[in-house]
Amino acid sequence: MNQFNIITIYPKFFESFFEHGLIKKAIGIRAISINVIDLRLYTKDKHQRIDFKTYGGGPGMVVQYQPVRDCLDANKIGKCYLLSPQGKTLSQKKLIDISKEEAVTFLCGRYEGLDQRIIDNLVDEEISIGDYVLSGGEMPAATIIEGITRLLPGVADSIDSIINDSFYNGILDHPHYTKPEQIDNKAVPKVLLSGNHQDIASWRRKQSLGVTLLRRPELLKNVKLTKEDDRLLQEFIADSKQEENE
Repeated sequence: MNQFNIITIYPKFFESFFEHGLIKKAIGIRAISINVIDLRLYTKDKHQRIDFKTYGGGPGMVVQYQPVRDCLDANKIGKCYLLSPQGKTLSQKKLIDISKEEAVTFLCGRYEGLDQRIIDNLVDEEISIGDYVLSGGEMPAATIIEGITRLLPGVADSIDSIINDSFYNGILDHPHYTKPEQIDNKAVPKVLLSGNHQDIASWRRKQSLGVTLLRRPELLKNVKLTKEDDRLLQEFIADSKQEENE
């Protein structure tokens, strides 16, 4: 079982999160355990404040060291990850790495930020889910837990679906189609109706490589392409030029 601690000042934020999709299933089959901890329970302030004005002046409030320290002393399991826009950007590889850890703690940032001594002394690593700023770390924590959970054995209905996801193998996913075969004069690619699994697999690989080239070309720099991949990529480029000329 993978165990997750979430430290937050808004514990009710996660109530609905537990009741849907793969998270609900994973909890039900005991693939994961999630413990949401209210940081306010660990402050010594009689009004349950966990923040104060920043030294040196300036806007916003800063989360104090003491409640975070005491909360982690009482509850920390595994590494402590702080959800922060200053952290290293989340990747599929990072999700896979964290999924191999038996227990982790997520600390949700809030307000203007955290006392730097928390980051320097109590946090193992900072993670960002993108180059933008949210009001707190609750949504990023939920995002990471969902991304990890779907990788765990027995949670997703099809492991092939997980393996073929965008980013799992370093490139984007191929296009998908379903019924009807034709709609608005647009047809499903014939190869997907052929029943030839080898041809279908080749077509899907070609589309994945091509879509990645068009939309996220920088990803191809980090993928070791085979000679067959090079051939499929050149074929995709040729097909695209032909379509433009028609």
